[in-house]
Amino acid sequence: MAISKEQGSHVKQFIEYLSKVRNLSENTLRSYQTDLLAFEQWCSREGVAVTRVDHRSLRLYLAYLKQAQYSAKTLNRHLSALRGFYKWMQREKLIATDPALSLSNPRAPRNLPHTMTDSDVNRLLESCDVSTAVGLRDRAFLEFLYATGARISEVASLKLEQVDLQNGTVRLFGKGSKERIVPLYESAIEWLKKYLRSSRPTLLLKDKAGRAHSALFISVRGNNMSADSLRKVFSSYLTAAGLDSSLSPHAMRHTYATELLGGGADLRVVQELLGHESLSTTQVYTHLSVDRLKEAAKAAHPRSK
Repeated sequence: MAISKEQGSHVKQFIEYLSKVRNLSENTLRSYQTDLLAFEQWCSREGVAVTRVDHRSLRLYLAYLKQAQYSAKTLNRHLSALRGFYKWMQREKLIATDPALSLSNPRAPRNLPHTMTDSDVNRLLESCDVSTAVGLRDRAFLEFLYATGARISEVASLKLEQVDLQNGTVRLFGKGSKERIVPLYESAIEWLKKYLRSSRPTLLLKDKAGRAHSALFISVRGNNMSADSLRKVFSSYLTAAGLDSSLSPHAMRHTYATELLGGGADLRVVQELLGHESLSTTQVYTHLSVDRLKEAAKAAHPRSK
């Protein structure tokens, strides 16, 4: 039984709603669409319309995914898509009751974020050849990551007007275009000033069309840098610094959060600086901070020798 046009149109309308009203990122929209289309295909095979699915059907679908050996994290992602979809359908009066309301999340194993040591970060920063326009740009970029804990997508979409070096702050737009103000430390401000004063104008000359670019970080061809380009830059400096090549720019975000909590910052302040919607998302860093405190105490206490 093929997917009906009606079912396909419901998913399409829901994705449009997420894009236009919720303003979710392209990656999130793609994940929701992929997961819901997979669910529709399952419904077609089972001979049930998505508008007639009940609680039992959803449990059977999740059991099907579990049997296919999907991880708890992936199951939770599928469940999140289904919850949002059916909540929207009920609000649009396409269904009378929401079958996903009483579903519980599979327990996912806690994977602690990968962080970097002070020594690692210093090696990364010092691996930039700041005598060149590109090296100076990259030093400013890495300092910015460490100073703000910004997501790489946020850095890629960053405009000059969002950076206030005089007041030492930056306006970041996170998931759902939620705005937050993040302070910059003095060293990051100085490197950004150097980049804006000499490196960025030099890189802009590489654009043969002479277009005006509002992005903060400019490529070697004088264009705005994409998230993928910034990831490649980060990866190249991991190699140059002799660090773990599996680390990603998100490791700088994790390190930023852990350093703040380790320095005594309030959990809700860190939540605000990271742009987390839920405090529980931020709480994972408390475990890292406690581990680091234990290590420090073990190393320093005379009875630990």
